[in-house]
Amino acid sequence: MIPPAAAPDFLTRCGWAGAQILPLAGDASFRRYFRIVAPGRQAVLMDAPPPHEDPRPFIRIAEHLTGLGFSAPAILGSDLDHGLVLLEDFGDARMRETVDAQPESEQEIYADVVRLLKRLHQHPAADLPPFSRKELQREAGLFAEWYCPAVSLVVDEVAYRSAWDSAFATIEDAKTVTVLRDYHAENIMLIHGRAGLSGFGLLDFQDALAGHPAYDLVSLLQDARRDVSAELEAEMRALYSDVVDRDFDAAYAILGAQRNAKILGIFTRLWKRDGKPRYLDYLPRVWAYLERDLEHPALVQVAAWFNDNVPPEKRAPAWALPTE
Repeated sequence: MIPPAAAPDFLTRCGWAGAQILPLAGDASFRRYFRIVAPGRQAVLMDAPPPHEDPRPFIRIAEHLTGLGFSAPAILGSDLDHGLVLLEDFGDARMRETVDAQPESEQEIYADVVRLLKRLHQHPAADLPPFSRKELQREAGLFAEWYCPAVSLVVDEVAYRSAWDSAFATIEDAKTVTVLRDYHAENIMLIHGRAGLSGFGLLDFQDALAGHPAYDLVSLLQDARRDVSAELEAEMRALYSDVVDRDFDAAYAILGAQRNAKILGIFTRLWKRDGKPRYLDYLPRVWAYLERDLEHPALVQVAAWFNDNVPPEKRAPAWALPTE
């Protein structure tokens, strides 16, 4: 977490000469974040180094969200050649830690962020590429590409794609909305001094696409990084829509299974390729979500593939994976 060499000059150009640059966070990508502290004010510096990262999509979606009245970080300055963006600082009250420290707040906070999602979905999708079947297949394929070799499985990848195709074909005619793609408790901030839904700050939406409204809901309610009970999940789904909709129910299961298969692949890759073994700790939770999703009738072919190719002893919790 050494600040990028171009940061001091960039901050000077933005009117923050001499400010402290303090490590804040890294994430699963190449992006890093630093807190910028000057007398009486602070901001966040995003380091999105080219060619690995491009901050333009983040800036574009942030401006779209703020234009609709949602709380995305204001853009205080940018240097796109160096991948530097100075952002409004939402503080330290992240949803995950707030709910974990105050369990009595869980139902209310989840209800608010579901209402926020409902409000976002009332607007037409932003001008974004579609969350296409090709992209859904690419992401689902990360399971076969990374997880299966890690547990010494040779699987039928052609049948895997075919099974997913049968599921994805059933959801392609749905209304599209702006899909943030990482809408969960570690990417939502509670902003002191802001009332109502504007009190929830949105982060990590640079990969947004135009896709199915069930995707971000399942991202929130099948959270890889914290337990969400089946009871709370059911209550929040009912809050999102109190109308029984078999098509939406099927899409929720399909996109939940797709997302969880993708995450199993990505978190295994973060361990094997990027030397980040801490992500293995999340695998048991993600497997539990995936197996719950696979019980839905809309996923009968995908569930059959898993039964034929991934035996129970290979649906590994973190401790069962090799660690060499």
